[in-house]
Amino acid sequence: MHLGQLTGGSLSLGATVVANVSQQLRNSTALNHSATHLLHAALKQLLGEHVQQKGSLVDDERLRFDFLHMSPLTAEQVAAVEHLVNQQIRENHVVETQLMSIEAAKQSGAEALFGEKYSEEVRVLSMGLFSKELCGGTHVHSTGEIGLFKILSETGIASGVRRIEAVTGLQATRFIEQQQQHLHAIADLLKTDAGSVADKVRQLLDKTKSLEKEVGRIQAKLAAQQGGQLLDEAVDISGVKLLVKYVENATAKSLRDLSDQLKNKLGSAIVLLAASSGEKISILAAVTPDVMDRVKAPELANFVAKQVGGKGGGRPDLAQAGGTDLKALTEALSSVKVWVDENF
Repeated sequence: MHLGQLTGGSLSLGATVVANVSQQLRNSTALNHSATHLLHAALKQLLGEHVQQKGSLVDDERLRFDFLHMSPLTAEQVAAVEHLVNQQIRENHVVETQLMSIEAAKQSGAEALFGEKYSEEVRVLSMGLFSKELCGGTHVHSTGEIGLFKILSETGIASGVRRIEAVTGLQATRFIEQQQQHLHAIADLLKTDAGSVADKVRQLLDKTKSLEKEVGRIQAKLAAQQGGQLLDEAVDISGVKLLVKYVENATAKSLRDLSDQLKNKLGSAIVLLAASSGEKISILAAVTPDVMDRVKAPELANFVAKQVGGKGGGRPDLAQAGGTDLKALTEALSSVKVWVDENF
């Protein structure tokens, strides 16, 4: 059954109509369909006979192939599959079709879909000795017509089912051209040639790591300096020191280091520290062992975090949390003393 919409003229019941299929779209679809057969055979050869087709889609722009396999393919496996399919394309196998009984097809070694219902007579499609499957679709006359096969992605879609998406022919050529353009654009930004992009990026990453370590050392030093100044801001609650403070230019790590220093110097203490970077808030709660039976660090951290749109967790003596509402942070820190009074 074909459903259509009349866009001009008129129709009457019983009228004779002519349907035309776009030869260009049909040819492009044939490239992708034939490449799917080569892909299936390549996966079986490289991954094992357990590979089974679980679904597919072919149109004039791309192909999608779902298959049974328990683990993600490595980059090397993806490259090997792509290489093997392109090798079969270059060998330009003649694509042959034969009509035969289903039993004769099975005896000839033709691949059939598990669970599929077939009529007594089936169409067997062969691509040299590399691929032989039951198929009634449209295909190329020889594998060389496919031109080029390029895998775009390999992902998991269900337990034990992987999916490969790929392009062929002109679409594959266009994809490679786009990748080349992106590569040259990146090379221009890095002020190097395309062949040296990986080395240049590696150098930049090493430099970034070195700078991050240096920043971390400076932040730790600043936090230590602030630690001495913060001691006087602690308040006494039934013999336990409570210190609540927003720390400038601190990271989550420097907050931990600072809390250790403060606990050592304050003795019996409850410490709540906060810092921010952009729109991200870091919160750290720490309590000394003698206070843990009355105040748990995760409960205190979450009390503050909920007020700034976040949450966290940790050990009874040390907990971390996050948030994003900077406007609510000042009031959230101010509420800590009341919370401690009520829970102490």
